[in-house]
Amino acid sequence: MPLLEISVVPVGTGTESFSHDVEKAVSVIEQNNLKYQVTPTSTIIEGELDKLMDVAQVIHLNEIQNEAKRVVTTIKIDDRTDKPISLESQVNKVSDH
Repeated sequence: MPLLEISVVPVGTGTESFSHDVEKAVSVIEQNNLKYQVTPTSTIIEGELDKLMDVAQVIHLNEIQNEAKRVVTTIKIDDRTDKPISLESQVNKVSDH
């Protein structure tokens, strides 16, 4: 199943903190019943590609609706076709070595 890494940087919000923005993004992910992992600089989400893209769009647009003057969203997709991957399998491969 594809993995999508998303990092959203709202600019011009009057604060340097992102924690509230991450909480809102996690809420969107949870409402869509997707597995995820928050990291210090991004969030990784597991799911079908169409749903991942829809969720990424909502997360991005939420920042604009939150009156950010500018929003920089970075998305990276890992989609293997030769064998299945998951959040757990990718983390376990690193932990096992």
